[in-house]
Amino acid sequence: CELEQNHPEYGSPDSPTQRVGSGIAEGFATVTHLQKMFSLDNTYTFEELNDWDERVRKGLRADEKAEYVVELKIDGVSANLIYEKARLRIGATRGDGEEGEDVTANIKTIRAIPLRLMGNDTPGLIEIRGEVYMDKRDFQLCNKERESGGEALFANPRNVASGSLKLLDSALVSRRRLHFFAHSLGSHKDDTLKTQWEYLQRLKQWGVRVNPHSKLCKTMDEIKAYC
Repeated sequence: CELEQNHPEYGSPDSPTQRVGSGIAEGFATVTHLQKMFSLDNTYTFEELNDWDERVRKGLRADEKAEYVVELKIDGVSANLIYEKARLRIGATRGDGEEGEDVTANIKTIRAIPLRLMGNDTPGLIEIRGEVYMDKRDFQLCNKERESGGEALFANPRNVASGSLKLLDSALVSRRRLHFFAHSLGSHKDDTLKTQWEYLQRLKQWGVRVNPHSKLCKTMDEIKAYC
C-alpha cells in the first residue's frame, strides 16, 4: 500500500491492495449493462417443468437436441462483472436489469472474484454474472460480532449480502466475508462459447468460482432425479 501511495505509477487495477477496501465513497454512479439482466422465473411442480420443456423443444429444429444444466439457486444478490482484456473493470448490481449501481470498489473486496482472469484464452470483453452471498457460518459469526458490540442482529444472510454490496465504506465490506458464484453470461466477444455447460467449465479455467453441484442432464428424467 505504501509503495503504491508513494509511487502511483506502480499501481494496478488487479493489485492485491485492491482487496482491502479503498475508503468511504460519496455515492454510487449508475452503469448501463452491456446486455440486459433478466430475473429467474419460479416453478414448484414437475408438471410445470414438463410444460416448459415442451415449449423449449417446440422452438428447436427437428435436428436439434435440448440438454439442460441443473444448478443450485444461491440466495444472495445478483452482480454483473465486466472484464476487459482479462481485468475486472466494472462490478455492478442488477438494478432494473438495464442499469445498476457501480459497486466496483466493494466487488473487489470479495476474494472469490478474480481481479484478473487466468489463462491465455480469455475474451477481450465479457460480462460474467453471478450471485454475491454470505454463507451460514460467516452469517452467524457476523451476528455474534454485532451482538458483542450491542448492535441489532441481521435477519438472514441474503439481507446481509444485499446490504453489504451497497455500503459506502468498502473497508467494512471487506470484513463481511462475502462469497460469489458465477452462473450466467452477458455480452461477450467469444464466438467459441456455445453451451452453458462449456461456459461453466471455461469459468473454472479462468479462476472464477461456479457452483460445484451443477450437473449436465440430457433428459427430463435426469433433471427430476437430480432435483
